[in-house]
Amino acid sequence: MQDEKSVSFGDAPEAPGDRIVILGKVVGTFGVKGWLKISSYTEPATNILDYEMLLINAGPAGWNEIRVEDGRETDKGVLAKLAGIESPEAGRLRIGAELGVRRSEMPETAAGEYYWSDLEGLEALNVEGEVLGQVDHFRTTPAGTVVVIHGTQELWVPFVKERIVKVDIAAGRIVLDWTVDWRE
Repeated sequence: MQDEKSVSFGDAPEAPGDRIVILGKVVGTFGVKGWLKISSYTEPATNILDYEMLLINAGPAGWNEIRVEDGRETDKGVLAKLAGIESPEAGRLRIGAELGVRRSEMPETAAGEYYWSDLEGLEALNVEGEVLGQVDHFRTTPAGTVVVIHGTQELWVPFVKERIVKVDIAAGRIVLDWTVDWRE
């Protein structure tokens, strides 16, 4: 059994393919053997368990590697047993900690497919070349996924094929069929 490794990534410079992508968060404990309840941001939710090693945010100390010993999905969500966490008390110390992986460890996407994290930070333009702002994050709503753009104002643009004109990661841009004054 391997405990958390003391490998800090907090101050290390990140190559573009090595940035940390957040896949979920510890939200509680389960049982008496150190199992954790995980809020997974992956689709499907159990994909977070596909990684043998995750990074766990250790706060000011940075990110530490931690081995995934076991995991499963229940009606209460995703549960994971992480190495070195052997009791509910040890688990409670991890509540709120983010879980992630290096981008380079994620599976490659097919042509025309992107991870949301690859689009965050891109400059968003409309088809006329007007700058809408910068892609900040994505939000899932009952009506569907929206891309949240921060510019002169915050824009929530439906993230659907009809609105996406072009994605150019290398140039750092995404072109959307949208204008600053539209409201949907």
